Amino acid sequence: KATALDMGRYNVTANCISPFAWTRMIGTIPTETETQKARVEKIKKLSPAHIAPVAVFLASDAARDVTGQVFGVRGKEIMLFSHERPIMRVHNSEGWTPESFAEIFPGTLQHHLVPHVTSGQYFNYDPLV
Repeated sequence: KATALDMGRYNVTANCISPFAWTRMIGTIPTETETQKARVEKIKKLSPAHIAPVAVFLASDAARDVTGQVFGVRGKEIMLFSHERPIMRVHNSEGWTPESFAEIFPGTLQHHLVPHVTSGQYFNYDPLV
């Protein structure tokens, strides 16, 4: 986003692709149960070839007004991700110490934490490949 803002004055676009694809990096996903094995077999069908059309589009004149965005590609699905925005804030006119933050955290910000889930937990359907 910062690059998109800084480089916009030069008509340079900057976007991000968050790929879902089988790579050596994710080749260590546990496959101890039959469910895990089946999930990994489906993930193996997610190819970098699914991502290439989005990359080419974003580099083309057709996307000259698209900048500062995050796209996800999961097989035949393309997603536009939301930007990080504040969802809750707290203020202390005295400033913060670790102790004062720890004291207010449970009754304020903790209620707004985003659940930490895997893509398999978030997407309740198989990849469209």
